[in-house]
Amino acid sequence: MAKNLHAKIPSTDTLIIRDVNEESTARFVREAGETAKSSGTSGTVPHVVVAENARDIAEKSNVVITSLPEPQHVKDVFHSMLRQGPLPALEKERVFIDTSTIDPASSKEIANAIHTTAQGRFVDAPVSGGVVGARAGTLSFMFGASSQTGELADRVKAILLLMGKKAWHMGEAGTGVSAKLANNYILAINNIATAEAMNLGMRWGLDPKNLQELVSASTGRCWSMDVNNPVPGVVEGAPASREYEGGFGVSLMHKDLRLALTAAKESGTPLALAEVARGVYSVVEAEHRGKDFSVVYKWLQDQSQQQ
Repeated sequence: MAKNLHAKIPSTDTLIIRDVNEESTARFVREAGETAKSSGTSGTVPHVVVAENARDIAEKSNVVITSLPEPQHVKDVFHSMLRQGPLPALEKERVFIDTSTIDPASSKEIANAIHTTAQGRFVDAPVSGGVVGARAGTLSFMFGASSQTGELADRVKAILLLMGKKAWHMGEAGTGVSAKLANNYILAINNIATAEAMNLGMRWGLDPKNLQELVSASTGRCWSMDVNNPVPGVVEGAPASREYEGGFGVSLMHKDLRLALTAAKESGTPLALAEVARGVYSVVEAEHRGKDFSVVYKWLQDQSQQQ
């Protein structure tokens, strides 16, 4: 996401970055410099600065974009931005865009902290598309922002489209994360169903690629079958074909499902398959932590061999 921002924002802008992973930060700075040098654009691309902390970024930026794993991480980062008192005034009103997938209650809490202290405008804008979409700049964003004026929504959409191909304004603050949890609930179920169907078909003697092509042209079509197929070798570039590395971690899917369950209970909404799916991801996470969530297929294979 940062690479796409660096490539697309005006050369007169400055990209300020911060990551707890120092190795990742150093690699980004190095690659940004190498890309500019090899393309002959040195001096005509945005300057990259590494911030010492989150507060440093907030003080110097009129657009702050965060992407973090858990609700507590998001709260901690925003607390570190705001706890030292009012941020210095800038020519343009600050916009805080959080692309994390967290629960609606936590997102609204952060929005309230920013808005009541007049530190800027907060937008919840979780992202869909995974690592592949982030690299290609084809992510989809769903965002929640005040609709009292169209100016904020238009400004946010223009920023998000620097990193993706679609951005939907879902409504007021909190609606972005609500939409994302609904989407990921479907994804969590589809992933398990796809893994089960592929495992079942192969045990019946079906060729996995033929089965994938059939389903992808039929009523069972879904992203888990088309793009993130869980069977190694079926879709080139899918995490399953790379030992389930480099995708959407099973721990993150388990977290999203937990958040969806919590939000559903708070709204009194029944989810018939949620507890079953949560049980599956809990076991798979324990056995395959760090792997892409399509590793559910490998877990199913292991279960089949044990019977």
